Amino acid sequence: MEELFAICRTVEIDDGQASGFVLMRMDDDGEPEPWPILITRKGNNFYGFENVCPHQGERLDATPGQFMDEEGNFLTCGHHHAQFDLDTGHCFIGPCQGQKLKTVTLVIDDGDVCVTGVKLFDEDTPGPDDEPDAPEIMITSD
Repeated sequence: MEELFAICRTVEIDDGQASGFVLMRMDDDGEPEPWPILITRKGNNFYGFENVCPHQGERLDATPGQFMDEEGNFLTCGHHHAQFDLDTGHCFIGPCQGQKLKTVTLVIDDGDVCVTGVKLFDEDTPGPDDEPDAPEIMITSD
């Protein structure tokens, strides 16, 4: 079984809402890089996506933490107003119509929303330089 990384509790994301998080993952060279993701909820189902619009590669939340349209029905890119389904990430309106947000594999484990299938960086992961004075890396929410 792949390693699970708890991101938040299920009760922290309301039905029909989205929350953003910035994790640190390992790139191909073993270096840490910021990885903005968002987690959406529809009923008891949770969906994960990279927080990157396929149109121009910018974060969806031009204003930090604002992912939803005014009615709260769809994910919306704050830059060019593309709209995406909460559960599929499929763009149905906007400059990237027909494209999808890149999915993030989630697992619900004992009330925790966890990511899996990715190598995250943490302070216990030895880096290529393994510097003892490197700054501490923390997972934060937007």
